[in-house]
Amino acid sequence: MNRPAHVPEWTLLSLRPRGQHAALRRAARPLGAQVLALSPWALVARDDAATRAALAQALGADRVVFSSPAAVNAAARLLPLAMPRGGRWLAVGAGTAAALQRHGITGVLAPTRMDSEGLLDLPELADLQGLRAALVTAPGGRGIIAATLQARGAQLERVDVYRRVALPLPPRQLQRLRRRAAPWVLALSSAEALSLLLAQLPADLLARLQSAHVVAASARLATLAAEAGFAHVTLAEGPLPLQLVQAAHAAITTAATS
Repeated sequence: MNRPAHVPEWTLLSLRPRGQHAALRRAARPLGAQVLALSPWALVARDDAATRAALAQALGADRVVFSSPAAVNAAARLLPLAMPRGGRWLAVGAGTAAALQRHGITGVLAPTRMDSEGLLDLPELADLQGLRAALVTAPGGRGIIAATLQARGAQLERVDVYRRVALPLPPRQLQRLRRRAAPWVLALSSAEALSLLLAQLPADLLARLQSAHVVAASARLATLAAEAGFAHVTLAEGPLPLQLVQAAHAAITTAATS
């Protein structure tokens, strides 16, 4: 793809967990962006008998919700995934549904609005009185899914199949960021990642970053970015890498031509 002459080379800053930047790089390359990884966290899968037993029990629930592709992959390392008759499996978004499909699970339900609220709007989660519901996830997060499933009458079984581990920002990456010319765009798909970044970022880089563009995967994240002092926040159509990159490219194209 030939990128427009008026759009300079630009840098997309990724806060994805360590080792999970490849999809953003593939999406960004045709649009002239270089991805700089600033992983403030890593995902560590659980591998113990208690978690494996809890997962085996949970997968037989009437409703089984997977919160992320990482949850799918961590679960699949613990047990072969197979959907029992009568149960419905649900995913927070298209990426999570695709991860389940790669493990042979078909008929997964996923919302068009790829966030917790979109998931909870699905008719299959409207009335859970007398039903078992399982949430396959990790510690932390907003907790809105678990709380809402219980409020709707479900007997909830939560299985944390991985955990998030905070990482220090590598000094080498910070130096690389200092040398990168504008425009910068921060791809934001996690409130926790943003919090970890802001807690560690040196003052000089924070000031530059807050004047750069942010593309947020949801309205909630866009609000958080604005509250954190970011001046230019754009809402992407969703959390998928291509959606974030396209929103970022549109933002800098508009800025370059205005």
